[in-house]
Amino acid sequence: MKNDTQTPHQKALAINLDTNKYGSIAEIGAGQETARWFFRAGGAAGTIAKTMSAYDMKFSDAIYGKSPRYVSRERISAMLDHEFQLLLERLDESRSDTRCFFSFANTVAARSFTHKTDGHGWLGVRFETQAHEPPSSIILHVNLHGKNNIQDQETLGVLGINLIYAALYLNQDPDAFLLSLVDQLFSESVEIDLIDFSGPAFSQVDNRLMALRLVQHGLSSAALFSAEGKIIQIADALWKKSVLVERSRFRPPTKLTLDLSDCALHRFTEEQNISDDEVLVLSEMTLCDLEADNQSDIDTDDFLCRVNILCGLGKHVLISNYGEFFRLAQYLFSYTKNPVAIAMGLPSLRDLFNEKYYANLPGGILESFGRLFKHDLRLYVCPEIDKDSDELVSINELQLESHLRHLYDYLLENNFVRNLDCVNEDYLKIHSDEILHMIRQNIPGWEDAVPQQVASMIKKHAYFSDSNSKERS
Repeated sequence: MKNDTQTPHQKALAINLDTNKYGSIAEIGAGQETARWFFRAGGAAGTIAKTMSAYDMKFSDAIYGKSPRYVSRERISAMLDHEFQLLLERLDESRSDTRCFFSFANTVAARSFTHKTDGHGWLGVRFETQAHEPPSSIILHVNLHGKNNIQDQETLGVLGINLIYAALYLNQDPDAFLLSLVDQLFSESVEIDLIDFSGPAFSQVDNRLMALRLVQHGLSSAALFSAEGKIIQIADALWKKSVLVERSRFRPPTKLTLDLSDCALHRFTEEQNISDDEVLVLSEMTLCDLEADNQSDIDTDDFLCRVNILCGLGKHVLISNYGEFFRLAQYLFSYTKNPVAIAMGLPSLRDLFNEKYYANLPGGILESFGRLFKHDLRLYVCPEIDKDSDELVSINELQLESHLRHLYDYLLENNFVRNLDCVNEDYLKIHSDEILHMIRQNIPGWEDAVPQQVASMIKKHAYFSDSNSKERS
């Protein structure tokens, strides 16, 4: 269906005038902002079976059952289960064979007199595409950045209408669906960092691709999913966790890729006196690492090749649009007060001192480093083999422009940059671009540069072959 309907009033009216759509709305935390649009548009009696709020926790528990947190995925799931089941129990026998049910719910902690920080919330909708058939569901998490409670309420109302309308009319076009969620909303006011599609209407939808699309379309700055391919709320995943990030293209993950991460994790936990279980290790890819020849064109098959391998290795995968490391650090520290570290190779450290990346910062490279190391972040850097001399080059031999040398010495002296001398030197001669070329050209020997499990997956599924993806320079 072509989405010519843009305003929340138009969308609410279109749903009200559709005699084949009928449902309920339950909202907790910021008022009945979504329901209000249906009543203001007119004709809501033909659409709304019930609206409700349950602000008191005892009332909420009595209706939906107890939950450890009231603004949580568990709570939104319980709300959708309860409300949709009520529709079936009370109205299923009396409805026509063309009338489809839907239930919308949200649970939100918005900015208020007592809650002065940015709000967040969970929204969901369960709906039928055909009457009497199994329903499908969409659940999303949002961060609210309004300056006051009124702005957050208005944002939630519009977002709720957009979600219901997209579920009912745009469920066959995921990209149009995602873009329609922010109709009539300012990107500065809301961020959608998780969306999860389930049910028969979305049997062909890969939620990992939807996580990528959230970032690609600018609905979120980052998205995270687990080794099982499940989309994870970043705030929950990072809660009270230390974080180790390895940024790479992972095309493919090599023995050096994994050894660098393992060595960094060992050093990180040893120095912080923490266990591996207290650290969330993230394999991070930026949009720049995914785009084809800097044309903002992402090959989704190629993306899934990398993701499937990383997930097969048990890795959490973070997709972000944070090209600069200081922006990535600021993002992570907004969700955890625990230590954060970044594992990288010497070429990445060298690139970190390229001043062209900081031309738009008033304070240039000094400002970027101030933000990067503000919370005692540390960089674990593995050495490289010099191609000309074949000698080992570590952080102490890194050559930089003379005017940057004192800045670098300061970072070394204060241990912001630390040498990973435990990385297997034999692996330092492995270059992923060369391995990718060998895979594509079917040149023997590439298997020796990647873990056996990775080689098996590449061969079994023909990952990175010309049939899967065009080779890029």
